Amino acid sequence: MGGGSVNVKAILVAGGHGSRLAPFTRYTQKTLLPIHERPVIDYALGTIRRAGIKDITIIANRFIGQIAQHVGTGLPGERIHYVLEEEPRGVAYALGLARPHNEDTRLLVYFSDNITTVELEDHVSMFREATAPPGAVLLAREEADPRAFGVAVLGEDGSVVDIVEKPEVPPSNLAIGGIYLYDERFWTFVDEAVAAKGDAFSISDINRKYVEKRATTLLNVGEETWIDCGTPATLLQASIMAKEGRLNPSPHRDELRRE
Repeated sequence: MGGGSVNVKAILVAGGHGSRLAPFTRYTQKTLLPIHERPVIDYALGTIRRAGIKDITIIANRFIGQIAQHVGTGLPGERIHYVLEEEPRGVAYALGLARPHNEDTRLLVYFSDNITTVELEDHVSMFREATAPPGAVLLAREEADPRAFGVAVLGEDGSVVDIVEKPEVPPSNLAIGGIYLYDERFWTFVDEAVAAKGDAFSISDINRKYVEKRATTLLNVGEETWIDCGTPATLLQASIMAKEGRLNPSPHRDELRRE
């Protein structure tokens, strides 16, 4: 992909059962549950939009019609693709559904539970302008108990030398998960990892491919700037932060409302 800028698209993964948020997820998709005055998906879309991305694929379950009713065709100049995940069959399957819209491009892969105050505009611009494949940018945060995440293995110089998925004995307290920037090698690495791991595939297998190529940048966002809104407790925590004006659902950075 040499010469000129390269498009960066986004895949917003909003599938799965949302079992941790039952019984509410029997009636609606978890990204439509409220964070203060706006649904979860607005905060995810706000981060994507403020990064300057205008081509967005949304993968969702049987409630995709509710999401489409809320998001619609997007903002002026946007292209929104909706992809139905009829049943949850794992990350590789969900990503594969979005593949026809997102080949030969650089990607922001965003799992919709994750709400962050980190702004990705500079990173996306770097991806757009890089003539050589820029690798991967992985968001990370320090977790007291990171066993539910992919966890970074650090070398003596502090660089990432491996990533272990949901380890019983974490090699560090640096959790990686939910929001990733990938260059155009992404689908090749997906195919290789699926061939090797089958149903045991996880997104950490892709991240490890980039680590092996020494093509990974770790963006440590700090504990308070990345929330996994997959449980009632974390949804409440995010709502409090939103009420305090610390989370931004707007497509524009300067519209963060402070009370």
